Formats: sequence, C-alpha cells, structure tokens
Amino acid sequence: MTPTRSFLAATAGATAALAFLAGCSPATASDSDSADRQPVTVVLDWTPNTNHGGLYLAEANGWFDDAGLDVEIIEPGETSGLQLLATGHADFAYSVAESLVPARAQGVDAVSVAAIVEHNTSSLIFEASSGITRPRDLEGKVYGTYGSDLENALISQLIACDGGDPEMATAPLASDDFRIGLSEHQFDYAWVFDAWDTIRLRDIDGMDVGTLPFLDYTQCIPDWYTPLLATTASTLTSDPTMVRAFLDVLSRGYRAAMEDPAAAADALLAAAPELDPTLVRASADYLATRYADDAAAWGRQTPATWNGFVGFLEAKDLLEDGFDTDAAWTNDYLPTH
Repeated sequence: MTPTRSFLAATAGATAALAFLAGCSPATASDSDSADRQPVTVVLDWTPNTNHGGLYLAEANGWFDDAGLDVEIIEPGETSGLQLLATGHADFAYSVAESLVPARAQGVDAVSVAAIVEHNTSSLIFEASSGITRPRDLEGKVYGTYGSDLENALISQLIACDGGDPEMATAPLASDDFRIGLSEHQFDYAWVFDAWDTIRLRDIDGMDVGTLPFLDYTQCIPDWYTPLLATTASTLTSDPTMVRAFLDVLSRGYRAAMEDPAAAADALLAAAPELDPTLVRASADYLATRYADDAAAWGRQTPATWNGFVGFLEAKDLLEDGFDTDAAWTNDYLPTH
C-alpha cells in the first residue's frame, strides 16, 4: 500500500512481460465443485490488505458462488495486474489511476469500472517534533522518495501553493519501513496511506506523528482514485453479463464491509493470517467510513475527479495532451440501488 515507485515507468516492463505471459495459459477452474460456475480471476495490486476487504468478505460469505462465479484471487508478484489484464490472464485487476493512465497512454486495454475508495487517503507523514504544521513547512525538509516524477510534481505543487519554495530535497527510501526512516532521520517526511501506514506508525508502533492529508489540499492538488478496479474494454464488450454480476457481488461485499468492518477484518485475516490483527481491525474501521460517502453508491466515479487528475498530469508534462479520459473509466456496469 505504497505509492507507485515510478509513475512514468508504471508500464515500462509491460512489453517484456507480454512475451513472458504469452507463454502462460489463462487460469481455469480445476475444482469439480466449481465446474458449473464461470471462472473469474482477480489480481490484487499488492499483498492482501484492507483495501481488499469487500472482496474477501464477499468471497468468505459465498456470494460469488451464489452468483455463479468461481472467483480466484491472486497476488501480482513481479507482473502487475494491468499486464495480466493486457494479456488476457486476469479478468479484473486492482490498480491505481497513476498506473492506469500511463498504461492506457501506452496502448494497454484497461478501463476502471469501480472506485474502491471514493477519495485519496494519501498523506505526507512526519514526526510531530519536526515542526511541520502546513505544506510550506516542508521547505528545506528532506523527503523520502520512491523516485517518481508524480511525487515531485504533487509535493512541489503543494509547497508552492502554500507560499513555500517548491525546490525539494530528497533521500531515497531504503525500505517501506517508515518508522526506521523517520526515527533515524534518514528523511523528514514521506508519502503514506493513512488506512495502513499511518495507523501502523501511530497506533501500533506508538510514534508521535503528524500528517498532511492530500484530501485537505484539493485546492492545490487533485483528488484521484487509488485504488480502483479495472477490466478491459474487450471484456466489457464480450461478457458484460459477467462484469455486472461480479460488480454486483463486489458492491455487496464493500457495503457489508462498511456496515460491519469487524466481519471484513475477519475475512481478510482468514485469507491472510500473517497480517497483524490489531492493524487489520483498526484499518477496517477506518475504511468503513471512507470506501464511499454513500454505501449505496459504492464504486461510483466522477468526471470531475478523473478530469482533474488527468489535467494535472498534462499540466505537469507527465502526460501528453489529448489523453482520452472518458474512455479510461465507466460506471455503466455498477449495480443501481
């Protein structure tokens, strides 16, 4: 649950991966009990975590089976979900707008069909003793970077918008353990996701930290969907019934996760028992009020959010002008309630 390491290189390995994946055969149902159900493969964007709570809850309750779907959940490994989509080796993939947009710009057939979380839950995190209280306080501080152009553009814009000098000092992240990086002063602040990293640092590790949530500064930087669920335009055309059936159940799973986050946590922990139960339960509680402002409208995306994000990328020369934003997403296959 960390920011994309390199925005413009998000699909840099796609071409090489295509050759590798072309030799693989699509996943199929092998269990005789599932022979009468349609196989559906879903690839995660990361290891199992609470962003996937509604998926695991729906699977644990047997709702996909009831809908005639034999769902297989896989982790991406070294091959991203968008690459698996592009080669027909997955039906759906959890991804992020900052990967989907450049992938589409390179010709990858990927379309966002649902927003997993309605608004961006990213923040910049720092030790409370750092003296940082607002974006312009980041001036002169060292940022722990993943090395992406998107990071530099967003944070520079955030600092400048608050009247600070946008020139950034950076240090590469040696690992995803922000606790070590902050406490050993390898850097002063880093980009994290509140639903996981902030809860872990503050509530599990007991660090005295502060955050600057991106969502508090949408007058300066865009909101965007991270994560989202993608499929391909070809799948939408060839099997719209399956897509609607899957999204109907998935929507039910996320609405249930909002209503009963403890059940969502239990389902995730049953599937990934290696996770910290305290962190998972606290994170599930946090996301229960953030998957969507209105549970009945879970998954809905807006033109304003997509256009704002793509417009920012174009303005910062991270994307060539003329990107077809409307073709990158759709709400048409979500259930209506």
